[in-house]
Amino acid sequence: MSKHEHGFHDLETNLDALRSHQLFRTRRIVESPQDREIVVDGRTLLNFSSNDYLGLAADPRIAEAFQEGIRTWGTGSGASHLISGHTAAHHALEEELAAFVERPRALLYGSGYAANVGVINALLSVGDQVFEDRLNHASLLDGGWISRADFHWFEHRDIQQLQCLVAERENLPCRRLIVSDGVFSMDGDQCHLDELIALAQRTDSWLQIDDAHGLGVYGEHGKGTVDPARYSTQDVPVLIGTLGKSFGTAGAFVAGEEALIETLVQKSRNYIFTTAMPSALAFATSRSLEIVKHESWRRDRLKSLVRRFQEGVRTLNLPVPESSSPIQPLVLGDTFTTLSVSRSLEDQGCFVVPIRPPTVPVDTSRLRITFTAAHSEEDVDRLLDALDTACAP
Repeated sequence: MSKHEHGFHDLETNLDALRSHQLFRTRRIVESPQDREIVVDGRTLLNFSSNDYLGLAADPRIAEAFQEGIRTWGTGSGASHLISGHTAAHHALEEELAAFVERPRALLYGSGYAANVGVINALLSVGDQVFEDRLNHASLLDGGWISRADFHWFEHRDIQQLQCLVAERENLPCRRLIVSDGVFSMDGDQCHLDELIALAQRTDSWLQIDDAHGLGVYGEHGKGTVDPARYSTQDVPVLIGTLGKSFGTAGAFVAGEEALIETLVQKSRNYIFTTAMPSALAFATSRSLEIVKHESWRRDRLKSLVRRFQEGVRTLNLPVPESSSPIQPLVLGDTFTTLSVSRSLEDQGCFVVPIRPPTVPVDTSRLRITFTAAHSEEDVDRLLDALDTACAP
């Protein structure tokens, strides 16, 4: 057996191990637009596994704007932002996003993953210090590891442990960056933002918050957990937002001071060395932003649905999620049980994807149930009935 063949044999062995431990993941084929109902493998199911929190991913007004953008700008940008790919549509969206979160400037990235990795790597290097919540999104953790800075993680939302870690390195002649999700993607809970801000300011550290799951959902006009009505750019110097969740399109942005954004333009490899998002997408996102700001009923609907769901799971004697967000995890612990309940829900017409290690810690496999403004109270009741059947002893 050649060395090349042996390498692929090892890969097959690793894949078999994942299968034997019920950790092998497969892609499901969706044959419809994202909405409250989707067609999966030929079957129409109620969708409780989407990050389309405001129900805008299939909004006809955004689709119409996308089509208008294609007529104006074509289908591709053709180059990176620093070559010939930065159009007036991109520039306008950056200015609109900066105004939305009330910060001097914003910079577009192709994805939230690219933004988080790109920002941390542009700001930190060898000898610097980065501190991260253990349950941060993979893009934040990867950004910290790849930056070559000294990496330290603290237990989930444990401000006391973080304080000790920072204090031990406070006198080092280096940059210090504290990094956290605003709303954690698998648990739906929020970071202790006030305490993080106070600690960062007290220790002369930078603070980076990824508000991917908070923008559009929280704050006045959907401005997120880092609501500018309460928090300034000085409080949270680095703000990350994504456009593929509440905004219903794709991409991400970073917002902050002039010096931060210009540093990213000059040094962030994930920004410099990639083709810009299609201008038509930026144009459509500008329309989406207007909807997010002005249709507050969508946020009100989400709050109502979450309350109804939590009241229902309490009645079923299931664990009530400690989350006010559209992310409502039911932590079942055992991977086999979680898969079994997910299959039962699907048999009853509800699509709830099971989340297993390594996405979440061992023994915390869960159903990550998510709601959108497109759902109705009847949809919630149908899910609760299905859960009652699926979780019956």
